[in-house]
Amino acid sequence: MKQTSFLFVLSLLTIFGCSSDLDDAITPVNVTLSFSHYWEDTPVTNADFNDLKYTNANTDVLSIERLRYLISGIEFTNTDGETILLEGYNLVDVTNQTNLSFSPEEKIATGIYRNVSFLFGLRNEKNIPSAYPDLNAASWNVPMMLGGGYHYMQFDGKFINTSDEVQGFNYHAIRAVDTPGESPSFPQDTFFRVDLGEITIGADVEINVVMHIEEWFKNPYIWNLNEYNQMLMPNSAAQILIHGNGQSVFTLGNIN
Repeated sequence: MKQTSFLFVLSLLTIFGCSSDLDDAITPVNVTLSFSHYWEDTPVTNADFNDLKYTNANTDVLSIERLRYLISGIEFTNTDGETILLEGYNLVDVTNQTNLSFSPEEKIATGIYRNVSFLFGLRNEKNIPSAYPDLNAASWNVPMMLGGGYHYMQFDGKFINTSDEVQGFNYHAIRAVDTPGESPSFPQDTFFRVDLGEITIGADVEINVVMHIEEWFKNPYIWNLNEYNQMLMPNSAAQILIHGNGQSVFTLGNIN
């Protein structure tokens, strides 16, 4: 009888002990994405702007005058293949050093995630003209004749052209559009998903995302600023090239 009672108590302790461990294992925590920017191995901030000191893969000498871009749709994929979507978006503004970190309202459970990802830009169904007052106020809209919605990126600067003159460029990313006007058509989606890889979360976490700015000009298309410099928004071929080069721009940095 004493042995039976002992085994019963031991069973209860085991059950409640496991339950406590399980609660600890799924503790919801806060996630923050922070964004840093590099040209090759050199950090870039707005203190580096307006200076013709960068050379791209095409040997164009250029400066950065404005850089801001939109990320949305953060997803965590667990080891069972289940995906947790954190809603919201963030307009990263390197020019003004604002929104360099983003903390979604939703929390996420601790554990191992085999992939963390986000979208560069907005999905088509979210890219609704004039839908976001803060983006409207930031002059982030795309003209209706180009399909409306919002930019994915505004990257502006100057470069030294083949005539040895300083010329401006506007490397702007939007949804690729053909036949601009009242009935634009869209040949290809140009928002894209950035996969950062596996991460283990045990407490509140800050995930650093690195933008390698030189990659916009490098891979797989070596960007010639003398050919593509301005009026890129109504140019679907240029938008598709931007989409292709963007695939290697972002990588996972430090995890704190």
